[in-house]
Amino acid sequence: MSLPAKLAVYSLLATSVVCLQFPFKLPFFKQKGDLLADNQVAPPVTPRIAIVGAGAAGSSAAFWISKAKERFGIDVEIDVYERASYIGGRSTIVYPYNDTTLDPMELGASIFVDANKNLMRAAKEFNLTLKDFIDEFSDTGLWDGQKFNIVLNEGTYSKSWWTTLKVLWRYGYSAPVKTRTIVKNMIADYISLYTSASPRWDDIAGLVERMNWTDFVNSTTLEYLSSKGVAEKWSREMVEAATRVNYGQDVDKIHALEGACSLAATGASAVRDGNFLIFENFLNRSGANVYLNTEVRDILRVPASSRWIIHTSSGSRIYKAIILAAPFHQTNITVPFDLAELIPPQPYVHLHVTLLTTKSESTNPAYFGLSPDEKVPKVILTTHEGVRNGGVEPEFNSISVHGQIQKVPGSVDEEPEWKVKIFSKERVSDEWLEKVFGKVGWVYRKEWDAYPVLPPTSKFPPVRLDQGFYYVNAFEPFISTMETETVASRNVVDLLLHEEFGSGICGSQLSGPETGEGDVPRHSGSENFVLGWDC
Repeated sequence: MSLPAKLAVYSLLATSVVCLQFPFKLPFFKQKGDLLADNQVAPPVTPRIAIVGAGAAGSSAAFWISKAKERFGIDVEIDVYERASYIGGRSTIVYPYNDTTLDPMELGASIFVDANKNLMRAAKEFNLTLKDFIDEFSDTGLWDGQKFNIVLNEGTYSKSWWTTLKVLWRYGYSAPVKTRTIVKNMIADYISLYTSASPRWDDIAGLVERMNWTDFVNSTTLEYLSSKGVAEKWSREMVEAATRVNYGQDVDKIHALEGACSLAATGASAVRDGNFLIFENFLNRSGANVYLNTEVRDILRVPASSRWIIHTSSGSRIYKAIILAAPFHQTNITVPFDLAELIPPQPYVHLHVTLLTTKSESTNPAYFGLSPDEKVPKVILTTHEGVRNGGVEPEFNSISVHGQIQKVPGSVDEEPEWKVKIFSKERVSDEWLEKVFGKVGWVYRKEWDAYPVLPPTSKFPPVRLDQGFYYVNAFEPFISTMETETVASRNVVDLLLHEEFGSGICGSQLSGPETGEGDVPRHSGSENFVLGWDC
């Protein structure tokens, strides 16, 4: 299988979106009545840490704190507040026809990859069954709104060779090879964040400099690749297909680090029954008190104290420390004015997600200007290049056929149906679906602010807003994935525990070369070592 085909096919599935379904029970959830009423506010005997948000960042933060409690006996209670009715944030599932006997579809964060060591380790530790996304019989087409620029055929040996020849003819040899080298080197640098030498940071700009990623973050993907001698045609078509499906942004808009991340899809996997199970397990094993359907209204300083008070839709409580693990400007939480000023507004890409089932194995050839007997690729990615050349904008970011629904034998309707996922900037109508797919069965729509807008930047929100108040999502303008939220939360928890308790996830060890102090962590030489899980 050729490199460009792998990049396009594997990266298709790396996206982030949410649904409202709550498909599991969590017996460890606390009732709202456990909170103090406003007239009952009193400092707790045992110090408490509040975590706002129960997605990848918040759930993993609770888990990292529990690791320190388990290892070093830190005496602290953990409360997690989530205004939604489910755990997982942008990672959740829906069932076709709302039928739980059918395999679920990820509506949100769909995959993680080999380099995502926290999620991979969690799946292993929690005994979760994984599935991969290598389909040797999927063809991928690159659509510019009027025509397919290239179709990457998969399956047989001869098809694979034909795909390679087409790529070489259109883009040349060096562009794919140079891109692969850039992504490989980026991953090698990124992996250092899981080693015992990983720095602890309260300033993202300092981390950028330490990782030698200043040019990555200060340039668009197109600018950076061009500076490395990568042909613009390759960047504007193949690389842009990945940035559009993963982040809804074009290569001349999104910064180069996130562009490279969108291509780093080696070993793409997902939890068979839903990635949310990782985050459910994080919370379940943390021993945290979890308050769903509970909106945090404000976080204020306690006068003449280093403590904080949280007012929620159900009551109030005083805390030694706060971890904000949600995008601040989307929470509508009131914080002291001097802290609010520290967090600049962060725009998000508004995305429409459409899941459906159809009895058509592929899309209608006529929609793509093909003859009735021509085969339409099952995976269709898009580029903005047609618009740049005076053409029209594609009506979608991506379309992917995800295989047949596995119906229970003896079902009333055993005629095959295929599962389809569509990402688009605008809502796709029922009429459009019928035109593209013919007969459509089940349809599920969701629109939301799916991922941050990620232009080149040199400025980031502070990780530490004040003593005892930390902001995990300061990391999002830098890298935005499920996995990096768990890395950012590990860093925040380590900073907080050292500041407030004189210890950390791995004890008094201070990470990285900042200090030059601390004991050498055990097993740190093993290639299976993952900081936080191991010490």
